[in-house]
Amino acid sequence: AARVQAARLHQRLLDQLRRGPLQLCQLRRLLCYCPGGGAGGVQRGFLLHDPCDSPDTRGALLALLDTYQEAPRPRLGEFVGDPRSQVWQCLWELRDGQGWRQVGRERVVPAPEPTLHPVVPDLPSSAVFPDRGAARAVLEACTPFIPEARAVLDLVDQCPEQVQKGKFPVIVIEGLDATGKTTVTQSVSDSLKAVLLKSPPSCIGQWRKIFDDEPTIIRRAFYSLGNYIVASEIAKESMKSPVIVDRYWHSTATYAIATEVSGGLQHLPPAHHPIYQWPRDLLKPDLVLLLTVSPEERMQRIEGRGMEKTREEAELETNNIFRQKVEESYQRMQNPGCHVVDASPSREKVLQMVLSLIQNNCNEL
Repeated sequence: AARVQAARLHQRLLDQLRRGPLQLCQLRRLLCYCPGGGAGGVQRGFLLHDPCDSPDTRGALLALLDTYQEAPRPRLGEFVGDPRSQVWQCLWELRDGQGWRQVGRERVVPAPEPTLHPVVPDLPSSAVFPDRGAARAVLEACTPFIPEARAVLDLVDQCPEQVQKGKFPVIVIEGLDATGKTTVTQSVSDSLKAVLLKSPPSCIGQWRKIFDDEPTIIRRAFYSLGNYIVASEIAKESMKSPVIVDRYWHSTATYAIATEVSGGLQHLPPAHHPIYQWPRDLLKPDLVLLLTVSPEERMQRIEGRGMEKTREEAELETNNIFRQKVEESYQRMQNPGCHVVDASPSREKVLQMVLSLIQNNCNEL
């Protein structure tokens, strides 16, 4: 509950900093952490820079922070330089009846870059949940202010905690938007006379917009639990026929990792890190295929569709580093890993390659 409250406060503050008199300032994401610290040691904030150094900016910021009367309350630090080119951090605190008062001053010194990005230890509790219970606890904390969270939990609780795959194969097809994934999944399911499922499932799809507007910890818990609902459907349908799944856990995890781990590819968790492992209580597919096309072709396909872009599509389009992190995270997934398929050729040739991979890897067919 404390993590959820802090995340919502963080997002509310971000929205307010982007409006009004503060919107002309430069705004960057800020992380505070202790070197060598483990999970729970990261504090998230913002670095606000006014190029004009206007006194109105300080007044507007303090007035904004004054509106946060309930815990957890934002804290304020100010970075200032001195004549010797040293940088100091001044810490401010709002005291009852006394207004804002400086309570500390520390010199800023260089520190070595950490071996592992500081947010990675927190990912299992904030974005890449290792099991159903961890994701469920987050949505349970949301029920007082998101009524739809209770509806999602009711659907999840109808699903058995442990489900087994049937005798028929389960194939997951992953890929960025506009890689031909929808076309391929439909064609493969038709060719194999398979049942086609999607994650998140249609029973919670009506609430996607609500959860997409929430902070990462809430949004990712929603999508993670959607995978467990799909797993229950997979178990039932794979007793009768092959099952094709349009996105599953790999998609949920890769976008979370690429979003939360700031910086470039070098900051991603290294290959074989536990964050890339399949959740221990989620039904595994027999095969995961990752469709890929060049960035240029993918953009041509998006423009050709003429459809409104999702937040993720817009980010993939404008942020080349983000796209690279998503693609690299996909390829680092393990147990099971992804079989990469070049989806650039014609639909017929791609379908032929996919069917061949399925035949070679799924003995049940």
